[in-house]
Amino acid sequence: MMQRRDWGEVPYDTTFDAMRRFTEARTPDTPDELWLVKHPPVFTQGVAGKEEHLLMPGDIPVVRSNRGGQVTYHGPGQVVIYPLIDLRRLGIFVKEYVFRLETAVIQTLEHWGVIGFRVNSAPGIYVNLADPFAAGLPTGPRQDPFEGLGKIAQLGIKVSNHCTYHGVSLNVAMNLEPFLRINPCGYAGLRTVDLSTLGVSADPAEVSERLADRLAAHLSH
Repeated sequence: MMQRRDWGEVPYDTTFDAMRRFTEARTPDTPDELWLVKHPPVFTQGVAGKEEHLLMPGDIPVVRSNRGGQVTYHGPGQVVIYPLIDLRRLGIFVKEYVFRLETAVIQTLEHWGVIGFRVNSAPGIYVNLADPFAAGLPTGPRQDPFEGLGKIAQLGIKVSNHCTYHGVSLNVAMNLEPFLRINPCGYAGLRTVDLSTLGVSADPAEVSERLADRLAAHLSH
């Protein structure tokens, strides 16, 4: 049975240490968990994070993490969920796990009428800024693969001994300015959006519960 824990607002590095300790201590019989959290403003650098993607962090702290990917931002008004999953017990590999995380986000956005979609080789979920309620990935050749797109959800994971930590963040009603201080996920000029920017009024707590429901549905064995 998957456990669900809502930790409220917790500093990123505190949560990071707790996830790592949980994963190191777990056994084949340890139940999987979903951790629902909110973080005070923080930039996090992935294990391969390049300093040039941190443009001007200013007064927001930068924390080195052992998740995959480049730099991202966490802050108030963002839903963050960390699935602590034994992939071997679930019977899936990392690629399938990422696909299921993204599917859960897409289904959550659909509840609020927003069409979210994937972009090849760029983990996370995106929307078509011209019409996020009716249009998916723009068709035809484009020099810039992110032209006309906004990123609404970020993914970053770590797998240790077949067990996952870190996870997914979904932008609901944020101050998006800090994303301008970085190249989000390593992509210069990539626009970041939230549901509020798209004209959707949603309670972050309700979004968090719905996303947790979808994650539990896709990650339970």
